[in-house]
Amino acid sequence: MLGTMQDFPLTIRMIFEYGRRAYPDSKVFTMTPEGYQEISYSGLAERAGKLANALAGLGIKESDRVGTFCWNNQAHMEAYMAVPCMGAVLHTLNLRLFPEQLVFVTNDADDKVIIVDDTVLPLLARVASQLKTVEAYVVVGQGDASALEGHGAQVLRYEELLAGAESDYDWPDLDERAAAAMCYTSGTTGDPKGVVYSHRSSVLHSMGINSGAVLGLNEHDVLLPVVPMFHANAWAITFAVPAAGAGLVMPGAGMDGKSIFELLDGEQVSAAAAVPTVWLGLLQYLADNDLKLPY
Repeated sequence: MLGTMQDFPLTIRMIFEYGRRAYPDSKVFTMTPEGYQEISYSGLAERAGKLANALAGLGIKESDRVGTFCWNNQAHMEAYMAVPCMGAVLHTLNLRLFPEQLVFVTNDADDKVIIVDDTVLPLLARVASQLKTVEAYVVVGQGDASALEGHGAQVLRYEELLAGAESDYDWPDLDERAAAAMCYTSGTTGDPKGVVYSHRSSVLHSMGINSGAVLGLNEHDVLLPVVPMFHANAWAITFAVPAAGAGLVMPGAGMDGKSIFELLDGEQVSAAAAVPTVWLGLLQYLADNDLKLPY
């Protein structure tokens, strides 16, 4: 005998649809070298639809891998929404891997497209000639991208791709057991080991993050994830926050003590997540400048 309660797959699309509809005005802020970048959840969802259409136009289909080589920022969040929800697999590439490890994980994952921030583009360009499966690089920002050219893959600009794409996307109905995202270990013996997250595991992880035993987020919170989005999906924060309707503050490349303090001081952050090294840097900055946290 089966229950009569509503039944539907636990997919990431469920999270982002809920965030877009229930909390359309919740904000995502990103610190950039030019200042703050701000967008609402509804605006983020619209751009995610554009990204999905753009990726489909590049030939990305269900189960294809799309790599990201990005800081914690708005474009990365758009990829977190678009790639899994269109049925492709988000592969977050670790910015701190040794070159030979970066080559291994990209080829092993069979990444077809890589979205890359212009500020870290040189790190990727130095191994581009060894990346056998990449068909296109999509560059976020207006920095020089010429170092990626001449390696057999298209070099495209993120904003130009989105400008030419429709925002309405026919999101597919996916099996909750389908692959949503993947990452590789670092600091282990031998080659890095790949781990693949299902949609179901990501939804359950985000529910755990939002429980009272962990962060207990709600729409009145503002969360600062300093933990990189290439590290275990930023501990599921990227999915937990839209599920709760909370605000999101992205530090971009600013992970030093001064930058973190300014975000905590200026954005009414109610919760933050980072490794101990980051907090030690913040404590040192506070001590050196005779400052206290604004709480």
